[in-house]
Amino acid sequence: MTIFQPGDVVVAYFPGAHQSKNRPAVVISTALYHSVRPDVVLSLLTRQIAKANAPTDYVVQDWQMAGLRYPSVFRVYTTTILASRPVLLGHVTDRDWAAIQARLQLALAVT
Repeated sequence: MTIFQPGDVVVAYFPGAHQSKNRPAVVISTALYHSVRPDVVLSLLTRQIAKANAPTDYVVQDWQMAGLRYPSVFRVYTTTILASRPVLLGHVTDRDWAAIQARLQLALAVT
């Protein structure tokens, strides 16, 4: 089983608001979480850049280095998936990870 790290980019069968399908996502759960849980927490990546108008959306700058095939937007739309299911594509760069963490702090009641 793959051990995922925060900031990993994966492809997983992601339940959507309108339809469920395989799509890219970012791992947002920690090594501590993974050590005691069988799942991984993911947030959505989408190609719908024109709709990235929420303050919690983030256009990934280094999308090719993250293993993505298209320019993508991080969206705080989260789910959990069994850790054995996602397929690793890559990892976001440090600057993209910092921006994603900032969006998570804006969206979630955590500091």
